[in-house]
Amino acid sequence: MLTYADLEPRKKALVLELDNVLYPEKDYLLQVYYLFASFLEYKELFDARVLTKLMTKTLEEEGATHVFNRVQERFNINEQYRYNFNLLHQTARLPLKLLLYQQALTLLQEAVVDRKQLFILTNGDPQQQLNKIRQMEWHGLEQYLTCYFADEIKPKPEPDALHYILKKHNLERRDIVMMGNSEADQLCAEASGVDFIEIVHK
Repeated sequence: MLTYADLEPRKKALVLELDNVLYPEKDYLLQVYYLFASFLEYKELFDARVLTKLMTKTLEEEGATHVFNRVQERFNINEQYRYNFNLLHQTARLPLKLLLYQQALTLLQEAVVDRKQLFILTNGDPQQQLNKIRQMEWHGLEQYLTCYFADEIKPKPEPDALHYILKKHNLERRDIVMMGNSEADQLCAEASGVDFIEIVHK
């Protein structure tokens, strides 16, 4: 994992994606699945543990987009519950706080000490992404973060949201480094002429 010492000292700002860059996205999804399983257990008397296990297995093997469909196939649940499933992703009050990767926490803390500007530029449903941010243990860093939701402008890889940050905060392209873990992040940076660092957590 990248450390703060690896960054070019002249950079004035860091622009970071949220999911799987600052924290593991599965930590959010698995808590949502636990809550949905508990909801179905209450409504339909299904075994929440079996439901949670199925959803976890589907996430790991097929990805998040298949989770509800697999539950529906296995338990023959009503399509109306898809609304509840999606709503939980946006509004869930999590049992546990979301924790930053230790390396990400250290990087952000050192950047703050060095007076760098910190921006989160995240793809995805803005309400859902905000719900994650609100339930994260920031260790006081939240006061130094400025968050932008790319979908409110144009989702990455379109560079519009990054251009907006540059203009609003009077930054030049050479002043910032973008950090992400997807092709969308990389293409966004390239389209904007901004340095990009891929973040890979083991």
